[in-house]
Amino acid sequence: MAELLNDNELLRYSRHILLNEIDVAGVERIRRSKVCIVGVGGLGSVAALYLSASGVGEITLIDHDAIDLTNLQRQIAFSMSDMGLNKAQACKQRIQQINPDVEVTVISERLTTDQGDKLLQSMNVVLDCSDNFATRHALNRLCVKHKIPLVSGAAIRFDGQLTVFDARQSANPCYECLFPDSGVNQDEACATMGVLSPLVGMIGSAQAIEALKLLANIGQNLVGRLMLFNALRFESQSIQYKKDPHCTVCAQHAL
Repeated sequence: MAELLNDNELLRYSRHILLNEIDVAGVERIRRSKVCIVGVGGLGSVAALYLSASGVGEITLIDHDAIDLTNLQRQIAFSMSDMGLNKAQACKQRIQQINPDVEVTVISERLTTDQGDKLLQSMNVVLDCSDNFATRHALNRLCVKHKIPLVSGAAIRFDGQLTVFDARQSANPCYECLFPDSGVNQDEACATMGVLSPLVGMIGSAQAIEALKLLANIGQNLVGRLMLFNALRFESQSIQYKKDPHCTVCAQHAL
C-alpha cells in the first residue's frame, strides 16, 4: 500500500497539488520515484535542486569532478566555500538544506558500464547532464537495455538542446538514432568554447520539467522531438526525428 502524504508534505507540495494534472496522486508518484543524474555541473546541479524541491524520493548524483572557480559562473548550486569539493557531494549537501526528506546517493567517480548496469535498472528516470559523447552513448545503451526514460540536455556557447528518449515503447528512437556514434571525438567543452551562464539554468530546469512529467505521468514529452534554443536570438524550434530501423543500439532491443 502506498504511503500517504503527511501534513507537512501536503503543505510543502501544495503548489503542485493545486495543478489538476498532478494533484495528490502525482505528488505521491514523485515521492516514490528514483532518479539518477549523470553530471552535476551547470545542467545537473540545477535539475537536482528542482527535483529535490519537488520531492523526488531518491536521487543518485554521479560526478567525478571537483568544483573550481570557473564553475561558479554558472553552477549556482555551489559557492566559494565549496571550492575543491566533489560536485556530487557538494550538491548533496545543498539538497539536504532544501529538502531533507530526499534520500541522496553520491557516486564521486566515473560511472563504469558494470556499475551503470546494476545501478540504472532500479531507476524511474535518468538525466544525462554529461559533457561528452562517450558518456552519452554509454548511458543511452544502458537505458535502452533496461527500458528507462532518458532526459538528455546540452548547452554550449549560446545554444541549448533538449530531448527525451523512452525505450519503454519499442517504436521510439534512441540517442544513437539521432546522433550516431562515429567513433570520432566531437566534444565541445565550455572550457574552450564558452557558455552563457543562464543558458545552462534554462536547459537544466527544462530537464527537470521533462523528468517530473515522466514521473507524474502527465503531458506530452519530447520523445522524437529535439528542442533547440538560441539565446542570442531568443528563439526556439522543435525538430522531429524518427527511429532508425537499422540502429545498432535500439533496433536489436525492439520487440
